[in-house]
Amino acid sequence: MKTLLSFGHGYSARALTPHLLAEGWRIIGTTRTAEKADAFRAEGVEPLIFGAPLDDVITDVTHVLTSVAPTSAGDPVLEAYSPALEPHLERMDWVGYLSTTGVYGDHFGAWVDETTPLSPTTERGRMRVAAEAAWRAICPATRVFRLAGIYGPGRGPFAKVRAGTARRIVKPGQVFSRIHRDDIAQVLAASIARPDPGAVYNLCDDDPAPPEDVIAHAAELLGLPVPPAEDFATAEMSPMARSFYAESKKVRNDRIKDALGVQLLYPDYRTGLAALLADAE
Repeated sequence: MKTLLSFGHGYSARALTPHLLAEGWRIIGTTRTAEKADAFRAEGVEPLIFGAPLDDVITDVTHVLTSVAPTSAGDPVLEAYSPALEPHLERMDWVGYLSTTGVYGDHFGAWVDETTPLSPTTERGRMRVAAEAAWRAICPATRVFRLAGIYGPGRGPFAKVRAGTARRIVKPGQVFSRIHRDDIAQVLAASIARPDPGAVYNLCDDDPAPPEDVIAHAAELLGLPVPPAEDFATAEMSPMARSFYAESKKVRNDRIKDALGVQLLYPDYRTGLAALLADAE
């Protein structure tokens, strides 16, 4: 039996669950709460409280996926489990690490791909670069998936637009790339089916766009007024919110199509938002 050990079995990894369960997989997912453990069981996933020993399961594991974000102290999974994992990683059929396109830094709206040098400008990006390297050091075959901004069921602009709290912050030249949760799941499934040790993939759609355009389109879909534009230079924003505008780039996704044969379910935010709204009705 193929067995996936999913560290930080959260929003993106849980979308992969039905793909694998349909093929008879065993899935073990880590969590820090009993509430999420109960939710995992209801989905057919065996919960493992993060920090508990791996002794009873590690010999059965054939695939590893980690979605846990790094901290300033390093990668939490490697800190907790490196001694238990290291003797087994070389025999694994597949090891995947979910990273971020933030590792590329700011390119002033220009295109980047998987060969672009890593030059993050934010602390979050620098921690991701370090975590990618740490996983590669312990397992050179680790596949790295660099995710653009994630959206999907429960994570879209509609709630804020309906509540009147959505903001259209305009910074000239600013563009972001995005990826729907279900497209993340299908890319991961495709990589598992076509393992390429050490490969790096950008996960994003075909249409990098200014964030204010997405909010405007969401409002139009709902038939509500488009929130007024606010100048980034003078808008009141938290340091965290402002930091998301520190980098602007368009991310290429050719590799997931050419190497993995992926056809995006939602190639742009318009198709993705339309589907989210239809599913909610």
